[in-house]
Amino acid sequence: MTFKYGVDRLNLDIVNGIANGTIKAELCQEALDKINKSRRNVDIMASSDKAIYGINTGFGPLCDTQISPEETHLLQKNLLITHAVGVGEPIAKPISKLMLITKVHALSQGFSGIRLEVVERMLAFIELDLIPVVPEQGSVGASGDLAPLSHLFLPLIGEGEFWQGSQIVPAAQALKEHGLAPLELHAKEGLALINGTQFILSHGITALTRMRYLLDLADLAGAMSIEGMQGSQSPFRPELHEIRAFAGNIEVATRMRRFFKDSENMAAHTDCDRVQDPYSLRCIPQVHGASRNAYNHLKDMVEIEMNSVTDNPIVISAEEAISGGGFHGQPLAMVLDYASIAAAELGNISDRRCYLLLEGLHGLPRLLTTSGGLNSGMMIPQYTTAALVTENKSLCFPPSADSVPTSMGQEDHVSMGSISGRKLNQILGNLEKIFAIELMYAAQAIEFRRPNKCSDLIEENFSIIRAKVAKLEEDRLLKPDIDAMITLVKSQAFNVQTGSL
Repeated sequence: MTFKYGVDRLNLDIVNGIANGTIKAELCQEALDKINKSRRNVDIMASSDKAIYGINTGFGPLCDTQISPEETHLLQKNLLITHAVGVGEPIAKPISKLMLITKVHALSQGFSGIRLEVVERMLAFIELDLIPVVPEQGSVGASGDLAPLSHLFLPLIGEGEFWQGSQIVPAAQALKEHGLAPLELHAKEGLALINGTQFILSHGITALTRMRYLLDLADLAGAMSIEGMQGSQSPFRPELHEIRAFAGNIEVATRMRRFFKDSENMAAHTDCDRVQDPYSLRCIPQVHGASRNAYNHLKDMVEIEMNSVTDNPIVISAEEAISGGGFHGQPLAMVLDYASIAAAELGNISDRRCYLLLEGLHGLPRLLTTSGGLNSGMMIPQYTTAALVTENKSLCFPPSADSVPTSMGQEDHVSMGSISGRKLNQILGNLEKIFAIELMYAAQAIEFRRPNKCSDLIEENFSIIRAKVAKLEEDRLLKPDIDAMITLVKSQAFNVQTGSL
């Protein structure tokens, strides 16, 4: 397929396809016409005696200072260089690329007044893999992501830096190597470039892409732990979830039944005298399901945002440009914070299952070793999950609940959504490590249920683990095992697709 910027609708799969090169994206004639019409409207307003914010005036608290046409080019350049005050480490190159892609789509809808030449240069950057370097800190998430977007577009005017492989090079050098001259920005263009939520949005896209797999992996880890505990299948029966019909709960319960299909090990539970399992096992549909509901909410909001125009002012006609708050990050900030809690809770319940597997209950040896005393077995990796869970809890403070006034009070309520997006991805990174340890534990527990066989799907994933991490017989250095498990998780090596029952 070919995606048409400014005309078609982005979704999570399409934007990732454009970013990884599997989907072609281009400007069609309809988008060209919209861009050019919007630019003509700005040119008319720029020469007007009437003060029109962002077109022939200063910015922020200087919105009542009118700028002459002769000073417009310098004003737009000054806007970029004065707002490029980000600090900290660069964000990952793929996130910068998503920022470019989503910004092109927003500008191509014909409400931003930017020249076609500028949009085409941005597309050239994507095509040539000239991805600007963007510092991770400095955005308050209202007026959009001013500092990050300023860094993203400094290379348009020959300033800033590009990624060149894993190295960072001056933008002026890279432009010269590719025969590209710096652009001179015209009226409204600097403001169109740096107003917007693309930093927040691109962190949201990245988080959704990671979290989609981790939600499925959470179910696999839980299922393997239940196999190891030889737990009950009753909490996953459809009758229980049809009368409390949250979509996430129903989906998780269905997936769990598929994980246990034809498991002789699970069938052996009927011979035991347990009435019910602890919450971390039997409440998996409720806990994992709630996190899925949060994921779905974030996905809905992100897909609205990636098809929105979020700069300011919005050009309606040659007579009218509306100055409003379409750049405010609050709609994303709040759901990113919600998703952070959802991701952290997946780690919380996973850590509880790790602890449960070590207790020596229901036929499992304490610490998952038959040689306890001399050997510590699997005791200590749970310390790591406990530390990661606590770190995630500390990261769950919602930045969207805070606001610090900026711009001499003109921008007196801000979203802090950029911090929300960054923190969610930190939590997901910790979650990958927690699941790596639970899966290692679960595989060790399943060893003590042999010769019982689990379901085909569990056995397939058990074999993936055993190809990298051997059964623990006596104490050994576990760090290499944990690292190998983390690599399996990060590379999405596990089969988490359950199919139909």
